[in-house]
Amino acid sequence: MATRICHITSLHPANDIRIFHKECVSLAKQYEVWLIAPNIEDDTVRGVHRIGVPLPKSRLKRQFHLKRVLQKALEVDAAVYHLHDPELLSMGPKLRKRGKKVIFDSHEDVPMQILTKEYLPRWSRKPLSRLYARYERRLMKRYDALVTVTPSILERLSAINRQSVMVTNYPDYRELPPHTPHEGEPHYICFAGGVDERYMHEYVIQSLQYTCTRYLLAGPCFIPSYFKNLQDLPMWSRVDYQGILPPEKVMELYARADVGIVLLDYSPNVGYRKGTLGVLKMFEYMMAGIPVVATDLELWKEIIEGYDCGICVDPHDPHAIANAINTLVNNPDKARQMGENGRRAVKEKYNWATQEQTLLSLYKTLIPE
Repeated sequence: MATRICHITSLHPANDIRIFHKECVSLAKQYEVWLIAPNIEDDTVRGVHRIGVPLPKSRLKRQFHLKRVLQKALEVDAAVYHLHDPELLSMGPKLRKRGKKVIFDSHEDVPMQILTKEYLPRWSRKPLSRLYARYERRLMKRYDALVTVTPSILERLSAINRQSVMVTNYPDYRELPPHTPHEGEPHYICFAGGVDERYMHEYVIQSLQYTCTRYLLAGPCFIPSYFKNLQDLPMWSRVDYQGILPPEKVMELYARADVGIVLLDYSPNVGYRKGTLGVLKMFEYMMAGIPVVATDLELWKEIIEGYDCGICVDPHDPHAIANAINTLVNNPDKARQMGENGRRAVKEKYNWATQEQTLLSLYKTLIPE
């Protein structure tokens, strides 16, 4: 009988790309996998048994929610538990006391995230960041293993717990039809993901005045005021907002585009200018065979310039963004070659199959034969 393992998220949706489609589905090839997630009906999908726990809207009721999550976890009675949210950190030691193996998956650099939280008074951010870092360190030492998505976080976690590994959000590589650059006008640039401040859409939209392109924009917007600010920009007339698209429609959007855009600010959460490997969309553009215009983060420059699959820019400079876009749309042969280079990079290295092996190897160290 296969060993039972259980992934737990109190906040992420049950169909989360990293948690469900990548980690749980991969592990289900060798183990009996359960997933506890908020606000779903109990079901079994792609070999993963999923259990729903209601998520209250009120923060005051969250502690009762966490107690229900722990109760469900104990009912599953797994050998290994894999936790995905900072608010679940304190659950790990409780499960270990019951003889369970426990993994914590740090999707973000939370102490650094706290430094950028707009809802917190500015004076409080550094003290709260330091306080959380001490709390995190004390608990993470008691886990059997830690998992994260990018080198800068891995470096920090390895100093806390030697059993730390990096499992990055690379795409599931699949062969796609050769990308055919758009001929004639308008040319299209694209983005599919969160329509929020992280991705600096206002600078992309401002850059449109210096190009002959339109912006194919898709994804959810969780802050209506930010979306309204984008709509008030003079160049919004050159934006084709697609709403929220299913994965197959996202690939169709990429097929229409000449250039994929992925801009992040130099924020604490991405290690300032160091960067992160946790942004899936850059690798999706590469897999789709379209050149990338991306922030000149160190990690991204290493990939993009190393494989010659796009152009890196200062994300605060609309002129620089426009110059990169114009270089690609005005040189279709160059853009086509960059797209082919990006696809080769994903096929050879930046794909989920490589990360799946890291994840499975970690579990083998925790689960005796």
